[in-house]
Amino acid sequence: MCWSATADLVAGTVVAAVGIVCVARVRRAPDLPVAALPLLLGVHQLVEAAVWGSGGGCSPAATAWAVIALPLPAVWVPAGVLLAAAPGIRRRLWVPMAAGAATAAVLSYCLATRPVTAEIRGHTIGYGVNVPWMPLVLAGYLFATLGALLLAGDGRLRTLGVVLAAGALACSALWRLEFASTWCAFAAVASLLVLGWVRRPRAASSVT
Repeated sequence: MCWSATADLVAGTVVAAVGIVCVARVRRAPDLPVAALPLLLGVHQLVEAAVWGSGGGCSPAATAWAVIALPLPAVWVPAGVLLAAAPGIRRRLWVPMAAGAATAAVLSYCLATRPVTAEIRGHTIGYGVNVPWMPLVLAGYLFATLGALLLAGDGRLRTLGVVLAAGALACSALWRLEFASTWCAFAAVASLLVLGWVRRPRAASSVT
């Protein structure tokens, strides 16, 4: 697959539309953050279409892309899974929640004090953000997002976690310098699995 402004625009529109359906079908208010995940990631792809249009460099679109890609999911995903989880498994989800909060704090500080750059590299985009202790921050980010899904009591959310983990490995192997952009695109498409989670039988929410 080749990424471009058109590809991001089409993918973002489709994923965001599915996200709207997911939000509309929510039966319980605590499920709303997880149900809105495709909408968030769909909008994220639309923002990247604007990054393509800007030609890269430092731009408001690049900064907006980084905000949605970095600190926001680190808190959104573990908090959403925690809220939607059955009471019996919430205790174990506080660990990725704490990791996500700490990671998001570091990333938010970096984005507030340092510029974000985007470089168009053929059919991918590489983003530059000066983050200290990058291996540790990345580990915290992946544990918060993937860990929360893998520890979820619902099998569909665990499946999403497995798919995203496999996608992270593939993107890091194929596009090391453009990992953030390619994995976010993969995550947006994979988030369509949330539609099946929203449509699950009500009793499934108590699975442990």
